[in-house]
Amino acid sequence: MKYVHSTKFRVKDSNHLLDKLHRKMLSAKEGKEEFNITDKNLFSQINDLAGYRILHLHTHQMGDIDRELRAVLEEYRYTIIEEPSARTWDDENRGYFNSLGIKTINSPTMYTSVHYIIKPNKRTDSSCEIQVRTLAEELWGEVDHTINYPHPSPSPACREQIKVLARITSSCSRLVDSIFETSRTHKP
Repeated sequence: MKYVHSTKFRVKDSNHLLDKLHRKMLSAKEGKEEFNITDKNLFSQINDLAGYRILHLHTHQMGDIDRELRAVLEEYRYTIIEEPSARTWDDENRGYFNSLGIKTINSPTMYTSVHYIIKPNKRTDSSCEIQVRTLAEELWGEVDHTINYPHPSPSPACREQIKVLARITSSCSRLVDSIFETSRTHKP
């Protein structure tokens, strides 16, 4: 817990779930694929019905958080069904996450977060998403999620301001990383 600033938990809102299922159905139709989500497999096919978010202060805590999170999941017999992936648009973050062995996914929306998909050791087939991000990335995510997700804002100015906020967020995270590194290397 020394790496964790705070945590959040949420259950997907039913309207957001309906919207997500509709988008997945349209995508399957456009791709001439079968829409294979049913009431019997919903809990295993939709990985973010429940979500747990771990917030931390600076990017370079991610290596320690990954190690500790894996140990906790192993202790409680949770299975990681999708290895962690870092959604990022930033080349420096991409390099850092790759150095930790965390695969990266390009994020054209300028979203940054590390995601784990886990499932408990129980009879009911279900999964959950764990997101790990800095407090600065959380601020950007909350603003974007409120105004621009899952459907882009109709305002071009708003969409542009959210991109600017993503760049400021990245700069803020770098500054916090630098402050902690300076503090670590200049102890009396």
